[in-house]
Amino acid sequence: MRKKSWLTVICCLLLVCLLPSLAMAKNKTKAPARDWKLTVAQQKLELLGYDVDRKDGRISKDTTEAIKNFQKEHGLKKSGKLDTKTYNKISWEAFKMEGIADVRGKDIVKTAAKYKGVPYKFGGTTPKGFDCSAYVQYVFGRHDAKLPRTADAQVLDGIFVLKSKLKPGDLVFFSTYASGASHVGIYAGSGKFWSASTSRGVGLDSLDTGYWKEHYYGARRVLIENGETA
Repeated sequence: MRKKSWLTVICCLLLVCLLPSLAMAKNKTKAPARDWKLTVAQQKLELLGYDVDRKDGRISKDTTEAIKNFQKEHGLKKSGKLDTKTYNKISWEAFKMEGIADVRGKDIVKTAAKYKGVPYKFGGTTPKGFDCSAYVQYVFGRHDAKLPRTADAQVLDGIFVLKSKLKPGDLVFFSTYASGASHVGIYAGSGKFWSASTSRGVGLDSLDTGYWKEHYYGARRVLIENGETA
């Protein structure tokens, strides 16, 4: 009998200890999910001089207020919500501060063509031999325009642009030997682009040929002169 009594007491004590924790776990509110677009918008809004209390992709009173103020100042519907129009406008206004200025796309393309026939060399960074991203970096460098060294870093520069809205000087990316952006070229116009490929070095190819069409990953605009993408 005593054993049972002690067991009952122990069970009651355990319940008393555990109940507050269980209640807290039940009442604990789930943190709102992070939104990558909102993260970017928060970063860009801060760059543009708006008061933003966080840059983690979670909505807040300050973020909503910053979006409203931005919308008001740029003639957009003052909703406080990050709709597509607002996101694109924030990206563009920030891009005007961060992008490459005073360089024309046609001049980039003209420079890119000068290196036709230069052989491909993995890790090569000079006209004696280029890999794809070094070639792009070198061409832009001839115009005092800085780009990162690798394709997976270059794809983070500038702003997204649809394939149908490409302009000469935009960067085009492909998933070739690895997922994500593993090959990069310079859009030349008329559906063609310059790049340093492993098969033939620097040359002009069509975006609509089988291989490149199949492996197309996306495009970025890094030249302010090329205008808005939306």
